[in-house]
Amino acid sequence: MLRLSGITKMFGGLTALEDVSFCVEDGSITGVIGPNGAGKTTLFNIVTGLYTQTAGEVYLGEKKISFLKTEELAGLGLVRTFQNVELFGQMTVLENVMVGLHTRSKSGIFSCAFKLPGHLKEEKYIREKSMEWLKFTGMADLADMKAGNLPFGKGRLLEISRALAAQPRVILMDEPAAGLNSRETAEVALLIRKIRKAGITVTLVEHDMDLVMDICDAIVVLNLGK
Repeated sequence: MLRLSGITKMFGGLTALEDVSFCVEDGSITGVIGPNGAGKTTLFNIVTGLYTQTAGEVYLGEKKISFLKTEELAGLGLVRTFQNVELFGQMTVLENVMVGLHTRSKSGIFSCAFKLPGHLKEEKYIREKSMEWLKFTGMADLADMKAGNLPFGKGRLLEISRALAAQPRVILMDEPAAGLNSRETAEVALLIRKIRKAGITVTLVEHDMDLVMDICDAIVVLNLGK
């Protein structure tokens, strides 16, 4: 499903990643582990279009996706979450998820500006699908709450909900258990399994080795960028 071949990344004279290659199997949960500074987040940033690699290629299925922009990757079904939860705090929980679905919106600026029938119909669909994803992640009862008022653990679930709303084939999660207590971590573990069961491939960077060993089908180890 996701294949990295010979990924190298240099920042000036510093080699952050050197000739990294691995495959993520379709329908799997794959963990990427290693000490701080090993290059894990840099790798995710390359895969999701935030960084440009110095050498190497990234493939989604048979399609080469190297150097594509983040929004283009989302359209192909590749999304991610971040270690630091990034939400629109003044928007409601539901509105945050709707943002994720707008990556697949067909309405143009003209339709949106003038509230044409096609746009209104699509907006209704987006709202309904967003509620479905909130139900999937157990967040539906918080749909009308401002995202900025959520406890940290619920904010993490909302970020995952928003990523799922883009209807991905692959979701990359950067330390989904960071800052969570044991109960919240168990909740995230159950959700990740549920995501895989829904047919979405999961790749995660995580320092919680108990979580990694519990849910991952395969593990990639990075050390000093290799």
